[in-house]
Amino acid sequence: MQMNAKYTSLVAVGDSFTEGMSDLMPDGSYRGWADLLAARMAARSPGFRYANLAVRGKLIQQIVDEQVDVAAAMKADVVTLVGGLNDTLRPKCDMVRVRDLLTEAVEKLAPSCERLVLMRSPGRDGPVMQRFRPRMEELYTCIDELAVRHDALVVDLYGVPVLGDQRMWDVDRLHPTAEGHRRIAEAVWQALGHDAESDWRTPLAAAVPPGWVARRVADARFAKQHLMPWIGRRLTGRSSGDGRPPKRPDLAPWEQD
Repeated sequence: MQMNAKYTSLVAVGDSFTEGMSDLMPDGSYRGWADLLAARMAARSPGFRYANLAVRGKLIQQIVDEQVDVAAAMKADVVTLVGGLNDTLRPKCDMVRVRDLLTEAVEKLAPSCERLVLMRSPGRDGPVMQRFRPRMEELYTCIDELAVRHDALVVDLYGVPVLGDQRMWDVDRLHPTAEGHRRIAEAVWQALGHDAESDWRTPLAAAVPPGWVARRVADARFAKQHLMPWIGRRLTGRSSGDGRPPKRPDLAPWEQD
């Protein structure tokens, strides 16, 4: 990896993780690790261009159908692709199809850019993580194999203790907090060959765990605000991203929102 390379453009492809949930801004929009990364890359390269095609709730088939060809046509220096985890969280998941679609995406994107970045995404420690761990690891094995085959870069966040810390995750238990997104941006920044600005693996300060009552209140809040609506969308075939356009659909000069 070339150290401190100056890339002139970035395209981010994926779902809510790359859209930036739950890194909420004062105006109600989401920022996230991809925007943070773009800002830092732009500071090194005048005229830097950035597009973020990611939309919350998207499955790997939708990412391939709606984002991959668009991203490939942009011919950016760097393309990030993070997808497939939404599929692994579904009660029924055809992992063979997920792997095939991910392969299709990589085969289209790798030749279109100077550096394709894939990711072994983190997960919040807890029962959900344990239940879906075998699928996640099957997905990550596929990512590793594709990276070798297509000379792609893999940012390995999976199993890093601090990123599994429950305090790094929003109340929906699916998306990193602002601090989580900041650390992910730093991890990608370093993986691209730039000098470290911080140690993104540093553990959080020790804290007294919440008591039984506080945990039950949090569980009830999570079920009402996030779990039940999620189940409702699954039962009715809807997605949180239905009808939602990408927040940065064009490869345009970076401007801080």
